[in-house]
Amino acid sequence: MAEVEINGIAHIQLSVRNMDDSRGFYRRLLVDAFGMTVQYDAPDVFYCIGARTGLLITPRDPSLSEPFHQRRVGLHHLCFRARSRQAIDRLHEMLVAMDATIVHPPEDGPWAPGYYSILFEDPDGIRLEANFVPGKGNLAVIEGAPLTPPT
Repeated sequence: MAEVEINGIAHIQLSVRNMDDSRGFYRRLLVDAFGMTVQYDAPDVFYCIGARTGLLITPRDPSLSEPFHQRRVGLHHLCFRARSRQAIDRLHEMLVAMDATIVHPPEDGPWAPGYYSILFEDPDGIRLEANFVPGKGNLAVIEGAPLTPPT
C-alpha cells in the first residue's frame, strides 16, 4: 500500500502568451465540448473544473518569450480521458469547426488494448490529447508481465 494515497490530479495550470486567444479556445474546449464549469474568469486567470479535472490558464511572464516546445524540460502534453470512441470522433468534429491545429485525427494506437485518440494543439502549440481506452486498459495487464512501450 502507498504511504500517501492520491486521488488523481487536482488541476493543471498552463501559462499562455495571449489570454484572450487562449480563453476563447479553452472556453470552447472545456465548457462547450467537455461540459466543464467555469470556476474563475478574470483578466489573469481562466479556470474550469469538472469530471474530477481542473485546468487553468494564466498569462506567461512577459520577459519570457520562448514559445512552447514539447521536448523541453516540463510539460510534453496532457491527455483528457473520454468515455467512448464516439466522444473522440465528436471532439474531432468540434475541433475542425474551431479551426484548431490537429496533429493527428482520431486513430487507433499501440499504447493499450483498444487505445483510440486525437492529438491537437492550443493557440500556443501546447499539445493536447483526448483518448478512450476500453475496460481496464493497461491495468488489465497480467501481473508480472511488464509492458513494452511501442516503438
